[in-house]
Amino acid sequence: MADTTVRIGCQTFTWEMLGDDWLGHPQDLVSAIADAGYSGIEITDTMIGVYKDKPDAFRGLLEDAGLTLVSFAFGSDSGFSEIDAVDGDIETTRRWVDFAAHFPDAMVSLGSATVISPGSKEDKFAAAAEIYNRAWEVGEEAGVSVAIHPSSHENTLLFDRLDYDNIFRRLNPQVGWVPDTGHILRGGQDLPDTLEAYSDRIRYVHLKDVDRHGNWVMLGDGVCDTPTVVNLARKAPNFNGWLVVEEESRTAAQDPAAAVAINCRTLLSMGVV
Repeated sequence: MADTTVRIGCQTFTWEMLGDDWLGHPQDLVSAIADAGYSGIEITDTMIGVYKDKPDAFRGLLEDAGLTLVSFAFGSDSGFSEIDAVDGDIETTRRWVDFAAHFPDAMVSLGSATVISPGSKEDKFAAAAEIYNRAWEVGEEAGVSVAIHPSSHENTLLFDRLDYDNIFRRLNPQVGWVPDTGHILRGGQDLPDTLEAYSDRIRYVHLKDVDRHGNWVMLGDGVCDTPTVVNLARKAPNFNGWLVVEEESRTAAQDPAAAVAINCRTLLSMGVV
């Protein structure tokens, strides 16, 4: 879809990674992201804070700031990979799908295990597939699109191309994918090849950058060929047009608001929007 209108959103993990050092509120995130020039936001279950049971109030906050909720992202202590946790993970999915349903075209994004427990990896793929497929069914009932977001952190379940091939062959074709450029590169994958292989699943894109050693760096300072990524995404048949910038570098940890503002300017300077 070469004529897809491209829009820029910001993920709130830039603040979330500060852990207990972050003392702000969701309103602070919304203000910083709007002031930086973004038109969308992706927020997580950790950062939604006082609005966790107030979707209409959060929608009002975003509308006042001129922001669109691109997606609600959440994880699970099980990493969505433990068979004993399937029912609990689906109930959590249902909660956040119901939240996202209050926002026009908002999606729900499920993460992947960042540290898998000991045991059969085959069993964990089977559990992950069951959870992701059932999560899609929950979303379908509510009219909310559901996608998965693989991670390269620690001892993850979905790291390299073999892992991607393993999980995607088990999933309903309608289960979406949020390709994350940084995680794909850290997994040693050929970024354009992976994007093209699963282009039908692409719903929106996470843009991050890494150096050649896999260390997080500011957008444009690493090895990610962002213009090529955007061009490939625009051709994906189910791409909704959102480029969500996420920043995990040490620079961002020092001043998240300043870092996301720089990234927005960097992306605009590339001429891809």
